[in-house]
Amino acid sequence: MQDLTRRTFLAAAAGALAHAKPTTKMKFGLTSYQWGADWDIPTTIANCTKAKVLGVELRTSAKYKHGVELTLDAAARREVKRQFAGSPVKLVGINSAERFDWPDEAALRNAIEAAKAHVLLAHDTGATGIRVFPNQFQKSVPEEKTLEQIARAVNEVGKFAAGHGQKVRLECHGPVGTLPNIAKILSMVEQKNVRAKLNGDVRDNEGGRFAENFATVKDKLGDTLHMRWYDGNKFPYQQQFQLLNAMNWDGWCFVEESVKVTDRVQALIELRQTWEKWTTI
Repeated sequence: MQDLTRRTFLAAAAGALAHAKPTTKMKFGLTSYQWGADWDIPTTIANCTKAKVLGVELRTSAKYKHGVELTLDAAARREVKRQFAGSPVKLVGINSAERFDWPDEAALRNAIEAAKAHVLLAHDTGATGIRVFPNQFQKSVPEEKTLEQIARAVNEVGKFAAGHGQKVRLECHGPVGTLPNIAKILSMVEQKNVRAKLNGDVRDNEGGRFAENFATVKDKLGDTLHMRWYDGNKFPYQQQFQLLNAMNWDGWCFVEESVKVTDRVQALIELRQTWEKWTTI
């Protein structure tokens, strides 16, 4: 039933935009959560090549089959880099689950140091940056203090990352992760390599105010975003794409789906084809 609903949705979207001319600079990719969770690196490369999905992010700390984790030694990291370098698929990001909202100082320090370790993993495997979370407010801490703490943490990680040619992608995630809050955080961050990662959050369109909220981070956007289309199509992706095209954004749009489908490669092909039509002006 889900496959039927998906195909109907994709066919309708494709038909509505069949006559548009492609003008986007954006690129289409896959994050390994969760459609790629059970794919090793050769399988990831083969499946993405078949689907013409030429960029990937690899999630860590969740026992994914690709095995790209902090525990990899230098030789294993070089092998990961070699495999992607010899393929049409680019390893764009290492997606950590580190977050900087911890009220406990030791936990916060551990998260910062773990994020720095992910920076090294990204550098060694040929990626261009890492993903981190803000992530939520604490009952015992004023919200503004939490935002300030997150800003200090990502600034420190960003300074470290800059020394290794890496980017820090602060994802719009969790209760903190609305666009206005991300804008507040980044206004306190000095490091220019720390940027916002859009995440298709329906909260940012409450009252039809997506364009207004988007404007708060327009000048702070990174080079990646996440898309989840099988949620009833509640997020205004076409509007987002139009706004991104208007500013000639040339980043990666990563599929991040968890819904079960019969054939993930075919689903990726169909999503890419629809995305290609949706990202036209």
